[in-house]
Amino acid sequence: MSTNENRLIEMLARTERKRLIERCEPFDMTLSDVVGERGARTRYVYFPTAGFVSLVIEVDGRPGLEVGMVGREGMLGAELLLGHTTAPWRAVVQGAGSSWRMKVPVFQQALVDSLALRHLVGRYLAFRVEQLTLAAACERFHEIGPRLARWLLMSQDRAQSDSFHVTHEFLAFMLGVRRVGVTVAASELQRLGLIVYRRGELTVLDREALHARACSCYDSNQRVYDQLVH
Repeated sequence: MSTNENRLIEMLARTERKRLIERCEPFDMTLSDVVGERGARTRYVYFPTAGFVSLVIEVDGRPGLEVGMVGREGMLGAELLLGHTTAPWRAVVQGAGSSWRMKVPVFQQALVDSLALRHLVGRYLAFRVEQLTLAAACERFHEIGPRLARWLLMSQDRAQSDSFHVTHEFLAFMLGVRRVGVTVAASELQRLGLIVYRRGELTVLDREALHARACSCYDSNQRVYDQLVH
């Protein structure tokens, strides 16, 4: 189990934090594992401590589109606060890592027991709505290159490393574009010395320059999280 902690759990008072963790079990997140299926009944909530999960929507049999990403800053299953017991998206582990996992009935009781937890999950849920709204606008109005730079920054943040595993095929899937478009955009970033990509392993070489090329949605996501969750 990672020695890192989930940021939402860290925001709770010590006694609340201890009580919540006692109700959880450690869970290893394996690359490409599906930890939630859209429309299926939610069985667990997850508080990642390392690695990250992509939230994917698939419509009319078309390739999926990533509408959100969850790492140690958040959780999977916040919608249970609203009484929504089925998953609204497919949750796929894109960055291997670890998490705390809790059975849904146990989490529901924890919400009843703790006003602080209810308020925290509610604030995170408000952020999730904002993130979904930004994702829709980003996909519609921003070009592939800036969107790719934004996605790489978000992945680097959650991987907590300059290097992480990703394929062009998966990037195209996540960004909702053809693979050739991602290949061209990634090649340009590599030509400029911002990243290096070999055999599915990507390394960010110049984060500051990558940030400069990213669309405004990266900073917007960070700002909204700080405003709503912190």
